[in-house]
Amino acid sequence: MHTRDEQMKAFGRLLDVLDQLREKCPWDMKQTNESLRPNTIEETFELCDAIMKDDAQEIKKELGDVLMHTCFYAMIAREKEQFDIADVLNTEADKLIFRHPHVYHHSQVGAPNPRPLPYVPEDDQAPDEFSKAETSSDVLKNWEQIKLKEKDGNKTVLSGVPTALPSLIKAYRIQDKARNVGFDWQKKEDVWAKVHEELSELEAELSKEDKEKSTNELGDFLFSVINAARLYHLNPDDALERTNRKFIHRFNYIEAHSIRAGKPLTEMTLEEMDALWNEAKSDELKKQSKG
Repeated sequence: MHTRDEQMKAFGRLLDVLDQLREKCPWDMKQTNESLRPNTIEETFELCDAIMKDDAQEIKKELGDVLMHTCFYAMIAREKEQFDIADVLNTEADKLIFRHPHVYHHSQVGAPNPRPLPYVPEDDQAPDEFSKAETSSDVLKNWEQIKLKEKDGNKTVLSGVPTALPSLIKAYRIQDKARNVGFDWQKKEDVWAKVHEELSELEAELSKEDKEKSTNELGDFLFSVINAARLYHLNPDDALERTNRKFIHRFNYIEAHSIRAGKPLTEMTLEEMDALWNEAKSDELKKQSKG
């Protein structure tokens, strides 16, 4: 692994390359925040995809792309004399210090101060009541309360949930933030009564063929299932993505067989497709047992 000095030089090299491209490359010269935004979203999803595959080389590459976009936005802001990458980094470091008083509060013996100039004054640190946290759960509970006390922080607990998040992830984050201020089931097992209740209400509306009410009840049911996943420390987005990949693999198996047999999928019976689906499933289980 590289030393801190080597890491800083590599970061500086990236900034130098971006500066040169901004000055000499026709594509880079014309980019704006708005034009970069779609690419940033794509790069973020590509990073998430690499993480799901647990592919270290791809993760490294995609992290570089996301980092490049971060630096590019800062470069554009510098040109407008709004801020630069140093402001971005210092703002983030200051925020982390403020939100981790159990590490950086003046009451902590030997508390580190990674930004000695300027020194973080005591009145810019989180209140004393947050200076103790013995578990990660304590940290998360403190986190939401501290963010409400930040000078430019969230005005309400749920205001920190980005509106543009995909709905499944947003539901998880909403529930998680509510939990951190004590709004949660006392026992995780209690959630199942709610899940069954919401499923019954969904089935009732579906039987009436009322699309509007059925849509509302479907949302409530999905929200309750996500809640159950959270309580059992399962990531519903990761779980659904695993199922997506599993379905794609098995369906591709069926399609590949149909191509080899010279029989289009549209001419195959459901029974034939089910048999091939089970073959693909059995093959997966054999590979898992060997692995």
